[in-house]
Amino acid sequence: MILLQALLLGYLLGAIPFGLFFAWLSGAGDVRKIGSGNIGATNVLRTGKKWAAASTLFCDGAKGAAAVLLARLLLPPGAEIFAAAAAVLGHMFPLWLRFKGGKGVATYVGLCLALYWPVGLAVAATWIGAALVWRISSLSALIAIALSSAYFLLLHHEAYALLALVLSLLITWMHRDNIRRLLRGTEPRIGAGSRAHG
Repeated sequence: MILLQALLLGYLLGAIPFGLFFAWLSGAGDVRKIGSGNIGATNVLRTGKKWAAASTLFCDGAKGAAAVLLARLLLPPGAEIFAAAAAVLGHMFPLWLRFKGGKGVATYVGLCLALYWPVGLAVAATWIGAALVWRISSLSALIAIALSSAYFLLLHHEAYALLALVLSLLITWMHRDNIRRLLRGTEPRIGAGSRAHG
């Protein structure tokens, strides 16, 4: 029952489609019909509405953090791991959007911050650093998330490191089209127009 509660809590929070909401609120319409059709912040940015993209990024991260913090508050120790995993799954596969959501990066960074904030800061700093160098959102995310498990291990949070490893593999799989474009050299850079992919 506790496991089910943790999974349900995380999934329901993760499945809130903030990108869809903020894109609509900004007047950009249905973000699923723009660029990659993804509901994440990177695709919202392609609408040209920077405040909507920033709001999406913040709220997608916040729902990951909320899943962890609420599980810690309401459920026994260890439940936050399952709530965290479910939050990412909820973002990727929201029931009310026919299981077509985002790729989970911002939600993942948010839950890392809530699980152990030094690791969350390290992941965020890695993403920012890589983005400044290459200006490719997907590459920056893949690098940061690939290192997250090692960050947890180095700081002696082995259980969280295992969670990070599983989720990083899932997020990498969600970026399989991006990886193909990276290998071809056709992956768009941050700030590209709405005809770019995501």
